[in-house]
Amino acid sequence: MTITKYESQLKSKYNFLSETLTPFYEYDIDVFESQHEHYRMRAEFRVWHDGEDTFHIMFDPDTKEKYRVDDFPAGSKLINLAMEKVISKIKSNPKLRNKLYQIDYLTTLSNQLLITLIYKKPIDESWIKEAQGLKAHLNEFAATNIIGRARKQKIELDNDYVTERLSINGKEFSFKQIENSFTQPNAGVNEKMIEWAIEQSNGLPNDLLELYCGAGNFSIPLAQQFNKVLGTEISRTSVKAAQINISENKISNLKIAKLSSEEFSQAFLHNRQFRRLSDIHLNEYYFSTVLVDPPRAGLDPLTEELVSYFDNVIYISCNPMTLVDNLHKLTQTHTVKRAALFDQFPYTEHIESGVFLQKNREP
Repeated sequence: MTITKYESQLKSKYNFLSETLTPFYEYDIDVFESQHEHYRMRAEFRVWHDGEDTFHIMFDPDTKEKYRVDDFPAGSKLINLAMEKVISKIKSNPKLRNKLYQIDYLTTLSNQLLITLIYKKPIDESWIKEAQGLKAHLNEFAATNIIGRARKQKIELDNDYVTERLSINGKEFSFKQIENSFTQPNAGVNEKMIEWAIEQSNGLPNDLLELYCGAGNFSIPLAQQFNKVLGTEISRTSVKAAQINISENKISNLKIAKLSSEEFSQAFLHNRQFRRLSDIHLNEYYFSTVLVDPPRAGLDPLTEELVSYFDNVIYISCNPMTLVDNLHKLTQTHTVKRAALFDQFPYTEHIESGVFLQKNREP
């Protein structure tokens, strides 16, 4: 992974995004580079046993053939250290090694580590004792939590989460990240994404709505920009984490509703009522801005309609093609004022982008 290769791929992404957005935006795109190595904060590996040897494997996306992985340059330094230490201990420990099928790693910039060991056999009390020994060993290098999983089993030695700490414009925010829940994989670029969203919101009035808010990755730092913020999220796990993150960051003007974007659109447009909104009074909000960070499928038609009512739209996209589909609708009422490329996934074709739109003034 050379600098030359990185710069070449980043330029290709820039050219592709620029061409893709040409019908809607003709200016330079803001570019936020990634570290060239050790940028991924999470990784999943299958485990392969060959005689007395045990090692991580991955599968080639084209040939589907497995290949051995002893180090993972894309992974954080802590992932690489943990990979070595974990395999070394597991090889010499039959209780931890037997029927081990997969290992998942989640790390943070704050030097915390969560490891999930997944088995094709039930986990018993003797496994817990050995896993505690592994945890004690890893605690010498980072604050570590270990989870054991098997069919219909989940055993937490302590916690099933890590606490990430992000520096946003010089201010630190903490985020509880729970096993198997969505987190931004590239923490360094994530910080830049949040700062870009804050920059677009400077001077915007009234209140903010965030759809697909997850555990509060955007809404918590953005709360300082607005009078009030309402976030919506369908994942129960993410909503629970968001409530904790709101408390830990001492945010007083942010509420979270457990609704999908389509459900909230139905409620906002008075098409349907939800008990889950019983303690949130929408008529007390004066929304002028909406932030959306949808899945790869983009905005559904009803959410697209809802977004078109807002004066200001901050759209974070993980799929430029569905972004373009949505822009065909949104640019009937709005103009793209700013665009950005966030290189969350170096050395891949995957493009994370952002656009800021403002409503056209009526003549």
